[in-house]
Amino acid sequence: YASSAPLECMKVLAVAEKPSVAKEIANILSQQSYRTQQGPSQYNRLFEFSTPYRGSQCQMIVTSVTGHLMELEFCDERHAKWKRCDLIELFDAPIRQRVPDDKRDIERNLEQAARGCHELHLWLDCDREGEAIGFEVVDVCKRANPRLQIRRARFSALI
Repeated sequence: YASSAPLECMKVLAVAEKPSVAKEIANILSQQSYRTQQGPSQYNRLFEFSTPYRGSQCQMIVTSVTGHLMELEFCDERHAKWKRCDLIELFDAPIRQRVPDDKRDIERNLEQAARGCHELHLWLDCDREGEAIGFEVVDVCKRANPRLQIRRARFSALI
């Protein structure tokens, strides 16, 4: 029995470590044929285009972060000012990860873009910092869309 329903077009969100890299990835993958949208983040545009992927056409959205998306802070405010506590307490003091106010627009940008996507492609530097930023991006995007499949691009330079 063959269904007459059209196959759903795969939608992929690709995230780069900085805006200039996102634009270059979009240029290369779209052969310079993309549409630009402004999302919640003024500096992190969305580049959209259709491209062949895994044997069919997919809708690709490329955007970026600007370095680290999250920061760590102590859960107990008295640990924030080291002079208010015994320094030895800091070794075991609980911490939490959060998106600071100045990165909230980037967080919203990622959340909105990730909602309708099937895959998240991480185009981040191949170093420890790029890996750490990648985990931050995954955390934000998976909160918006827990079904996202994650893929990591490995590259050393864009042509």
